[in-house]
Amino acid sequence: MLGSLKGLATTFVQFFRPVVTAQYPKEHLPMAPRWMGFPVLTWDKQVSEPYCTGCMVCIRYCPTECMSATMKDNPLYTEGKSKRRKIVDEFEINYGRCIVCGICVDVCNFDAIEMSHEHELSAFARNDNRADLNRLLQLGQEYQESTNWLP
Repeated sequence: MLGSLKGLATTFVQFFRPVVTAQYPKEHLPMAPRWMGFPVLTWDKQVSEPYCTGCMVCIRYCPTECMSATMKDNPLYTEGKSKRRKIVDEFEINYGRCIVCGICVDVCNFDAIEMSHEHELSAFARNDNRADLNRLLQLGQEYQESTNWLP
């Protein structure tokens, strides 16, 4: 009998607590600033090129092998406008395979890849979970602007 009264008292107390749920597509709860979303590429605004040099360190350390990249010679380096000899030519991340571990961010020597706050990247088709270089840079620039990111 005493256990039933304790349970009823707990229910009664919880009934008057404020609601912490949100009706998802319409309302969003605030994200913690240290929350890790999907990885994105950052953009160097001073030189107008990506920070990524295509060194492939992140690709080698990725446990799920969800990334691929190629590099090319930097045309701005030959003109003397940039200090990067190589830049990324193609970069792709398969978000369907990514486990959001953050290893790619830890091993990057150039601050070229960051864990964004983006988490709503669902798609109906399986191949729609792939993000190419342009999409990664777009997501990265949105992340940089929203968090005032500095290298």
